[in-house]
Amino acid sequence: MRTAALALLPALLALSAHAAEPAPPSYGPELEGFDYPHPVHYFAVQSQGDPLRMAYMDVRPDRPNGRTVVLLHGKNFCAATWESTIAALRDAGYRVIAPDQIGFCKSSKPVHHQYSLHELAADTNTLLQALNIRHATIVGHSMGGMLAARYALMYPQASDRLVLVNPIGLEDWKALGVPWSSVDDNYARELGTTAATIKRYQQEVYYGGQWKPEYDRWVNMLAGLYAGPGRKTVAWNQALTSEMVFTQPVVYEFPKLRVPTTLLIGQRDRTAINRNLAPDELKPRLGLYPQLGRAAAQAIPGATLVEFDDLGHSPQVEAPDRFNRAVLDTLDARP
Repeated sequence: MRTAALALLPALLALSAHAAEPAPPSYGPELEGFDYPHPVHYFAVQSQGDPLRMAYMDVRPDRPNGRTVVLLHGKNFCAATWESTIAALRDAGYRVIAPDQIGFCKSSKPVHHQYSLHELAADTNTLLQALNIRHATIVGHSMGGMLAARYALMYPQASDRLVLVNPIGLEDWKALGVPWSSVDDNYARELGTTAATIKRYQQEVYYGGQWKPEYDRWVNMLAGLYAGPGRKTVAWNQALTSEMVFTQPVVYEFPKLRVPTTLLIGQRDRTAINRNLAPDELKPRLGLYPQLGRAAAQAIPGATLVEFDDLGHSPQVEAPDRFNRAVLDTLDARP
């Protein structure tokens, strides 16, 4: 009896721990119910035959310096994740535009859509033109870093400066041997997303095994989308955008960038799309950001590299004060 009880102990402990975790909130398919730090506006986008809308924050300073910064979120993030950076930039006199890309967060999630970084960049540029913003500093994090690089390649005249924060796509995973995954397979995996799976992934890949209670807000933001009535639509759009980032590398075009560029790289980051599908011998060689950041800085003409030795994939979340200071120092530097 004692042996049987001991054998059951791990399962009982796991159930107890699971029961102790509160259920995630439930948000609408456009993140209805989750409050952003500033008013959310909507921009009408006609794309691929569908009338869509693009959510964005337009935060203006009390004492403007005449410059604008555009903040582009990552795949597992939203414009709201830039909360502390928006505040720091606003206080320094910058106007800040923080959009949710089509398919994400508070923006439309079309069922039939061919996603491309080119189209997301074009949508962003159309928004800025409508706001009468002719040029801006483009800051992109994670997938937003891929998008920011694409934007600067497409619209160099509209890009004062490029700041890439732990961008994904510093390596071409499929060329390295990571298997392609179909949209249907991506969708099946996305349907299994919960607060627990999001937290486990971020803790392992983003934060070097560490966790702080303040990260839970951003886990619940994402988990609430999957727990809400738009769960299938959210999962489908995430599946489509996963295929986009895997098949549309920008890394080969880094030498073509003609915009002053700074890379802000947390060294503990190990993000690599579809790593779980890669051969075992390849997995340890993927997502090595200390190496990837330096290689990118060498490939981009005149690039500056700033390394955060003790931070991971999301330095703006992990150490906002240090990160914001680095961003402001970058913007203050001469091109």
